[in-house]
Amino acid sequence: MFQYEIVQEGITVEELLRESWRLGKKIVHELRMAKAVTLLDGTPVNWKDSLPAGTKLQFTFAIPSSSYTPTAKCSVEIRYEDEHCLIVSKPKGMSTHPNEAGDRDTCMNHVMAHIQEKGGQYAEHVHRLDQGTKGLLLVAKHPIAKSIFDRMIEEKSIIRTYAAEVQGNIRQESGVINAPIGKDRHHNTRRVVSASGQHAVTHFEVVKRFKGTCLVHLVLETGRTHQIRVHMAHLGHPIVGDTLYNARQTPSGDYELHAIQLAFTHPFLNKQIVVKDQ
Repeated sequence: MFQYEIVQEGITVEELLRESWRLGKKIVHELRMAKAVTLLDGTPVNWKDSLPAGTKLQFTFAIPSSSYTPTAKCSVEIRYEDEHCLIVSKPKGMSTHPNEAGDRDTCMNHVMAHIQEKGGQYAEHVHRLDQGTKGLLLVAKHPIAKSIFDRMIEEKSIIRTYAAEVQGNIRQESGVINAPIGKDRHHNTRRVVSASGQHAVTHFEVVKRFKGTCLVHLVLETGRTHQIRVHMAHLGHPIVGDTLYNARQTPSGDYELHAIQLAFTHPFLNKQIVVKDQ
């Protein structure tokens, strides 16, 4: 259950769901059949009626249970939370979600512990971070939010910014890497730039230069597996320590890629959300 305040004068429930939120036909049908949209006092709302700005609607619907087994306690930091979503800081070395039946210590297992502690039962990640990447991960707290945030990711209206130290000194101050990414036929986990791969676009900006390396901020326009790692290696400047993509090994034996910021216009709260991870 959640509440929503109409901000667009004269909009109908039908228009809100289909045009503003652009929910799929199945979800819209389920909400209609469940008579899920009412006024705060429970009065049913005609989906064809124009509603004045300031009208407060209540959405009441069955929320399924997510399958993640909760950890004993949540050990990931919550950077932002409201009734529709939360943003956590995933540690380096932790998987976003279980990949095998026995996985019990992934970020989503920890998130589920937090959700259940607050009386909830649903949490689904909207995007994912590689195991070796740390930083901000957006999680939906109900299916309507998941549907809308998924669409926002596809439409590039959730801006994901990363920081990485890369080998060498990139000549230009900023640029765009537009190079499709596919699987490496000779290596199970590697990805490569390939003409037959999926469309992939990364924007980068050099923010600091060191001797032999530079710090770059990167914004993902698409979200392919290993996208930043592949694109920077393709540019000739792999992430420091990323030996999978031919960088020199560091003393720690690891690479540093950090999801430092998420920014988007909240579809339910109608305000700009900017969350940073230091």
